[in-house]
Amino acid sequence: MTVEIPTQGPAFEWPETEQCPNCPCCFAELCQRGAARVRECVSCVRPQYRHNVYGCPCSSPLKRGTAAWRAERIRATVRATECPLPPSVEVVLRGLAHGEVTGDRQALGLLRVGGFAQDTDAGDWSVTELGQVYLAARSDLRGPACAEVALVDRRARLAYVVVGAWHADRLVPVLLDHLTESTGLAADELPGLWLDADANCLAAEADDLVLTRVRVAPPVPAGFMSTDPEETVALRAADVTLAGGEQA
Repeated sequence: MTVEIPTQGPAFEWPETEQCPNCPCCFAELCQRGAARVRECVSCVRPQYRHNVYGCPCSSPLKRGTAAWRAERIRATVRATECPLPPSVEVVLRGLAHGEVTGDRQALGLLRVGGFAQDTDAGDWSVTELGQVYLAARSDLRGPACAEVALVDRRARLAYVVVGAWHADRLVPVLLDHLTESTGLAADELPGLWLDADANCLAAEADDLVLTRVRVAPPVPAGFMSTDPEETVALRAADVTLAGGEQA
């Protein structure tokens, strides 16, 4: 059975079949769409059904690989590199990361609101995965990197790029909306496009690579193109490094 999931128009009847195998609240097609959207499954249904799917684990920012998860990593990285937490609050976050106990309730409250720390019913506090992303962005080396858009997957709402400074022949998934909003270009204009960005090129996995300050690269100078893709990426990376700004 094919089920249409409109966000506008007449309401549809909630299907009684095709239950998602990974959650008790949705059906399979809905979770597939929700996982590809920053606003999760609730953005894919009419208002009267949102209470049914709110907090669905299949599209949650806590699930690795979802659009919401990728968007939160971008948010934490931008916060770390462009608008860091107040020093007194960051000290508390670093202390939690090392297992320290603190009584600074104001700092803990700010960290919880930001999603960087969490508490338990027992009153214990710990750093969240997002808090670890923030700390890594503050501590790890981030710098200029060039990227070429290899392809666009509209259904998954992802673009796949090659970041030469990270790996010359491995694709890195990036939120499609992140690139269209950063460049002002439509999705079908992205394949083959060169981008300049800041990136954590010491990341172990492609999913852990976070691109920020994404912009369309200026035209490649004459003589920088090569029939060898790895050589072209290396030359473009050298050009970006020479022209790159200071690290945040």
